[in-house]
Amino acid sequence: MELNLLKGGVAALALGAACSLGTAASAQDTPSWCGPEEATLALLDGFGGNSWRIVTAEAGRQEAARCPRITEYFYADGQGDTQRAISDINSMAARGVDALVVFGDAGPAVLPALTNAYRSGAVVVPYRVLVGGEAGTNYTRFVGASFVDDGISWGNFIAEQFPDGANILFLSGPAGNSQGLEELEGMRQVLDDSYVFLNPEPFAVTNWDPSLTQQVLSAAIAQHDDIDIIVSDFGPSLVGALPVFENFDRSIPTLVTSDGNSLGCFWTENHENNPDFDLFTIETGTDNVRLAVQWAIAEATGGEAPEAEVFISSPFENSVTGDPNAVQCRDDLPGAIYLSSGVSGDRQAELVGN
Repeated sequence: MELNLLKGGVAALALGAACSLGTAASAQDTPSWCGPEEATLALLDGFGGNSWRIVTAEAGRQEAARCPRITEYFYADGQGDTQRAISDINSMAARGVDALVVFGDAGPAVLPALTNAYRSGAVVVPYRVLVGGEAGTNYTRFVGASFVDDGISWGNFIAEQFPDGANILFLSGPAGNSQGLEELEGMRQVLDDSYVFLNPEPFAVTNWDPSLTQQVLSAAIAQHDDIDIIVSDFGPSLVGALPVFENFDRSIPTLVTSDGNSLGCFWTENHENNPDFDLFTIETGTDNVRLAVQWAIAEATGGEAPEAEVFISSPFENSVTGDPNAVQCRDDLPGAIYLSSGVSGDRQAELVGN
């Protein structure tokens, strides 16, 4: 199965298209987490209909392909429908799939289905989104992402560039989302009271939606004359909003966020005319799924458990120092790809289109 079937038609795979991965990996390069027993594996998204999820699904498929003991790989997309996502989990467990890796977008609402799958004998690994419950009772293992570490990385850059304090506008997703709260916790471990957050506590709500992001940013620009830094946990959603600064005859300020090709190319095209527009990004996290797949395969095949239980995004771009990378832009590829991903840019372009 080629995951380019996702392009323009995620629903086609919603009930679990399967592919054989047995020929994709050889014994000589088998990783230690791939054990001696054969198993089947499913990756279940609560919502798979954006480029980040499409790339993430491919990263999961690639990781599973490294283990020759995985005989079939299934993918299902709940399409943002909680009941559909629950049904997908139940269906995969009922058909006897050995290991389930689950992005539980609906949070604790999917916990009963995960628990039933686990108690039926499947290896169940929810990842990235908190679903409640406990490992060993409701599922096999939870593989998280350290959003606190993301906030620490951002805070360190901010402190280096603005050692005397600064005014910060922090944008995150839906109200109360745990990612934004943990990122704020990390920043506050680094930044003292000389760094003032201009947004309502704990962050300005954007739902990670570009149109709402533009509305929120426009209102903030009108209200505050002195925004030194914008922090956002989904950088590409800002690309359509940042030109609003031009309407107020102001330079785009320093941006601290996650990477995306559209953002890198926007910076490349606009930084000369915006003297305050520095950019620092962390990896956007499409490879979080690889660690979850490793855990699921290790448990299902009798392999060695990975050392890490939490995925940590590393710094990716720094327009000031160029360390670890200068700002990246592939203007020959779509904007909706992530050059920090372990999936090559060209492969991402095949999957997401233009």
